[in-house]
Amino acid sequence: MKKILFLPLLQLRSGHHQVADALMDSIQKYSNSTICKKVDLVSYTNKTLEKLVTNCYLKWIRYAPETYHHAYKNVFSTPAKTDYFFRWHQSFFMNKMRQLLTEEAPDMVVCTQSFPSYLLSKIKRIERCNVPVINVYTDFFVNGIWGKEGIDAHFLPCREVKETLSSSIPAHKMIVTGIPVHEEILKSEKQENAIKRPRILIAGGNSGLGKILTLVQELSESSHYDYLVLCGKNKPLYEEIHSWNNERIQPLSYISSRKAMNKLYEQADAIITKPGGVTISEALQKEVPIFIHSMLPGQEKINMNYLKKHHLVFELEEHTPLEQQLKNTLADEIKMGRWKQSITTYHEEIELKSPKGVVEIFDRMLEKRIQKKRIDFQLKCAFFN
Repeated sequence: MKKILFLPLLQLRSGHHQVADALMDSIQKYSNSTICKKVDLVSYTNKTLEKLVTNCYLKWIRYAPETYHHAYKNVFSTPAKTDYFFRWHQSFFMNKMRQLLTEEAPDMVVCTQSFPSYLLSKIKRIERCNVPVINVYTDFFVNGIWGKEGIDAHFLPCREVKETLSSSIPAHKMIVTGIPVHEEILKSEKQENAIKRPRILIAGGNSGLGKILTLVQELSESSHYDYLVLCGKNKPLYEEIHSWNNERIQPLSYISSRKAMNKLYEQADAIITKPGGVTISEALQKEVPIFIHSMLPGQEKINMNYLKKHHLVFELEEHTPLEQQLKNTLADEIKMGRWKQSITTYHEEIELKSPKGVVEIFDRMLEKRIQKKRIDFQLKCAFFN
């Protein structure tokens, strides 16, 4: 049996985990001889440390978002600044990574977060480490933390990123896959909507009450749409909306079934969300018009730059009635025509579209790895004989 180790970071239900889970499920479906394991390096190092880091991160983006965005944009923009930032604890985590590789003995490592990639790149450059490593990017850009040297393959979100990296990474190591989406979300089961009023999905409630509650309150007098609010594990938000007893606004708690989530996408006439990589990628795959209501500092703000530049989303204005913006945009043939063309262009740029095709790449790289191990073993036996 061959073994692939997936490395997201922290225990937050982030895009790093969702992409890893999507790839792992595809591998289990199409490859009978491969086992997968997912490990968070920080939890592996110390569970108390993971809780501390997660808590500090959540408080930072909530209470001082602009300082976080400044740090993310400036400190993590280049490898040199990244090395300086990590200089005090780099060796500690590198030792933990070596320990993890020794214990798990994987035939391949897949990084869905930048910090494990950074460490593995360092390790592969300074010592003998023949385990293939793949970077799978979960945003529409690449920050300076991601490892480049020593990384064997890069699964890229879009052509623009490929062009940006072309000066530092050989073309044969890069392939535009889009941000991987679970196969259940890719299924098309579009049916005629028996409900007369159009449906709008609202996502992003899992990160706190904040703007999303204000946004939904504005829609309480809705006259044109029905709204499904994805509250995730945010119980206060769910309970608050549920207490309104408004038949036009339905809160939904955490949805673990991807089949159920796919059905919601199929029934939606639009989605209001934040520019998180995975949610946006799912909506792009389902070709649902995307309206952005707010964004977290750091990754989401930078994602928004790409999405606006390529006309893939519509940004909501804060001081204009929200439902009026939805109606005006969805009824504007010119705007919607440009959006549909942008979606078509985005899909045409993806070089490998099917999950099965991605698994075939894993299989080919694993087979090369197994063959090399077999040859090394034969050479060692010949030497001692």
